Amino acid sequence: MSLTISQLNPLGRPEFVRLIGPVFEHSPWIAEMTFAKKPFANRENLQRALCETVKNSGAEKQLALICAHPDLAGTFALAGQLTKESTHEQAGAGLNQLSPAEMDRFQRQNAAYKNKFGFPFVICARLNKKEAMHAGFERRLQNSREQEIKTALEEIFKIAELRLRDLIPN
Repeated sequence: MSLTISQLNPLGRPEFVRLIGPVFEHSPWIAEMTFAKKPFANRENLQRALCETVKNSGAEKQLALICAHPDLAGTFALAGQLTKESTHEQAGAGLNQLSPAEMDRFQRQNAAYKNKFGFPFVICARLNKKEAMHAGFERRLQNSREQEIKTALEEIFKIAELRLRDLIPN
């Protein structure tokens, strides 16, 4: 389904949240809180408003947003329990065609990252292939927790922008 901003702006809160909510993984509260900022001039204006909602939501909500993301090639993916957006994004990065050794490496990296930071490794799968993800794990494991929260949110904003472009192409 694709929309235009002129189709989106007149929508009521429930429909707006139903359509825009999935832009941020399991976090419809962002669309809910951004609804009051309508009307939006264009997709970019909507994107900025959504990201501002996240930036102004406080550390607890930001951490909850990060934690709403699945592990790369993790148990939810193996069980077919990812959102349709995440399923498409991880498959596009080749994570649905990993060898057993590659799967093991992702599992070990996911565990090391979660053990250090207390939340999942978030990277925009649509902009990275598995090799870049492995390198990202290694590089980002050297960061502080504060740096990783900032980096995870930046990656989430990239994911949201691409999802929003899918929904509102022009």
